[in-house]
Amino acid sequence: MQFSIILVSPARPENVGAAARAMKTMGFRELRLVDSGVHLSSAARAVAHGANEILEAASVWPTLEAALADVDFSVATTARSRAKFHYYATPQEVTSILSEKRRWAGRIGLVFGREDSGLTNEELALVDLLTGVPMIQEYPSLNLGQAVMVYCYQLSSLSQHPAGTDEASDRLQLAALRRRMHCLIGRLGVSDDIKLVDWLEQRIGYLQQRDTAMLHRLLHDIEKNLIDKNSGV
Repeated sequence: MQFSIILVSPARPENVGAAARAMKTMGFRELRLVDSGVHLSSAARAVAHGANEILEAASVWPTLEAALADVDFSVATTARSRAKFHYYATPQEVTSILSEKRRWAGRIGLVFGREDSGLTNEELALVDLLTGVPMIQEYPSLNLGQAVMVYCYQLSSLSQHPAGTDEASDRLQLAALRRRMHCLIGRLGVSDDIKLVDWLEQRIGYLQQRDTAMLHRLLHDIEKNLIDKNSGV
């Protein structure tokens, strides 16, 4: 299982250097930056302290959507106050979820937002699963370097496992389920129920492969029933 650490529009080179250092410490190698080139500054290299090869090999992407194009399953970190309806997994739950998907998800995207404003709702909608670090004390959030270290430490055991068998049906099932769900919601006329739609979007990422298959069967039966009713059968 390969991990791409994706930093969206980081503003402070020191934070990117700290993220690179955390990555190397835990055995992660691939860094992607969205709409930012601060990793090339001397300040980033100074803080990276021995992880400069990660900065030098980092790729820059124009948008988060582009950075996720070759990713099989994506996870975005968000502060509790920024998650619209607060449906998110703890780091421990993320490990369990990704472990189950190891058979088909060869590349995982782990997304971190801007230091001051995190990720937009539009960006959050691009990922498969939201996650956040529960805080004992009331405090806005971890800084970028700390957040990267928490997740790299938590997921380091998964990065040591070779990619599983690439089964196209499993790989495409999740995306197909999202499309099918949105189509059915539109046909049922409940697309304006934002809370319901958001809940479905976030909970789909939790599903195991067998649950995804069963939900496809259920949606198929609902769609067939709607067609039969509309045709007067």
